[in-house]
Amino acid sequence: MTDELIRPAEGAELADALSAVVRTLEPEPDVERTVANIVRAVAATVPGTEDAGVSLLDSGELKSVAPSSERVSRLDQLQHKLGEGPCVDAVFEDPVYRTGDIGADRRWPRFGSGAAELGIRSMLAVRLFTGKTLLGALNLYATERDAFDQSAEHVAGLFAAHAAVALAGSRAQAQLRNALGTRDVISMAKGILMERHRVTDDQAFDLLVRASQNSNRKLYDVARWLVTGTNNAINEGN
Repeated sequence: MTDELIRPAEGAELADALSAVVRTLEPEPDVERTVANIVRAVAATVPGTEDAGVSLLDSGELKSVAPSSERVSRLDQLQHKLGEGPCVDAVFEDPVYRTGDIGADRRWPRFGSGAAELGIRSMLAVRLFTGKTLLGALNLYATERDAFDQSAEHVAGLFAAHAAVALAGSRAQAQLRNALGTRDVISMAKGILMERHRVTDDQAFDLLVRASQNSNRKLYDVARWLVTGTNNAINEGN
């Protein structure tokens, strides 16, 4: 679409509206809260939207996060299960997909039939990504036919760009917290082994690694088991 579809006065109003919305998309301490904020904001921002959801790409699989309704949850999961639908194609094919009568859309015959049975007629799916990361897709739903026009698609694209940055920031924070938490637990486990067996830091780490390999469990899980067991024993002794 070209900028001619939005008149200058409307463009200024849109810029102001998006600026206000973007300020609400600061990364939250966890990913799900950030996604919930995105879903609420997009439902109030993109014309024609009745329901919304986000499908996040995690280890090669799509997962529905913070859907605005049970119907959205079912629609998202149906797309993921079938490997078919605007959401799936927005993630792996082209960045944007729009349909005004999904039950009759030949691109997604199986999903379209299921969506129509749930009362959905229109859908707009927009890829969520940054310059470095493919995050998933933003999915907008409506019960009316042709609910999303080119203007709605344009607004959704602008919104998704800002939302992707907030979501990427939230994921980075979560990964950092997990990494720090894992390091702390492993450090505590090493300390327990060093004190209990009078070994060095390197020897304690080697014991954890060998226990992980012999038990076929992750190093973090072995360390957490040791720390939890020691803490429980101390509490019981008190």
